[in-house]
Amino acid sequence: MITITDLHKKFYPGTANEVYALCGIDLKVNAGDFVTIIGTNGSGKSTLLNAVAGTFLPDSGKIEIAGEDTTYKKDYQRVKFVSRVFQNPFMGTAPDMTIAENLHMAWLRGHHRHPKIGLGSERRNAYREAVAQLEMQLEDRLDNLIGTLSGGQRQALTLLMAVISEPKVLLLDEHTAALDPKSAAQIIKMTKYFIERSGFTTLMVTHSMQQALDLGSRTIMMNKGKVIDDIPLAEKNRLTVEDLLSKFAEIRKVERLTDDLLQDLQREYV
Repeated sequence: MITITDLHKKFYPGTANEVYALCGIDLKVNAGDFVTIIGTNGSGKSTLLNAVAGTFLPDSGKIEIAGEDTTYKKDYQRVKFVSRVFQNPFMGTAPDMTIAENLHMAWLRGHHRHPKIGLGSERRNAYREAVAQLEMQLEDRLDNLIGTLSGGQRQALTLLMAVISEPKVLLLDEHTAALDPKSAAQIIKMTKYFIERSGFTTLMVTHSMQQALDLGSRTIMMNKGKVIDDIPLAEKNRLTVEDLLSKFAEIRKVERLTDDLLQDLQREYV
């Protein structure tokens, strides 16, 4: 489903602020895979998702989605392939539009062959049923402006908007990091439900090592713009958070991961 080959990206090249964000990434993600991604701050996790989404164009390398070369396609050209949920719950929705209007806009994005379908009773009933799945008592508030909702409610609706368009690839960029524990738990519950129900090919960046172990069929570890480990499900099921930290400690010896970065990992993930 996703094949990334020798992907490179530098920001601010040739300046004092040059950052080598992606350093020859090679990654193959099969259809239906749910891959969790962990690593230090600045390791390239979100940059990798940005590359898949088309937020920027790489310097070199290749990205294929569903057999189509998308390397140099803009983000708007990838909407038939890719949906994304950001860390900030206020991104991804139009605050001055209603819940129903936001959902309809997302649905049309995934059904671009039917651009003239209006927001009639049939679509509203479908959205009401979809919103009820969130278990947030929002199904009778379809005419409320999204801007009036809490962060947790908006993030739940953003997740629903991402999956209602029926993408081939779902990108989740620390989508629970800005939420309170109760809201985060509900979002994770719905994430598992939607992915298991529809089999979306999913890449999920997380700052929770426990989430990385509990969710998905694979976990990849990143450092300095590289994939430094790819952990399959059978191994994931045997690991603990302490085991993952030990893996980073082992990699430190080879990759020269500094003590400061190792301490960052412990602060962020434990």
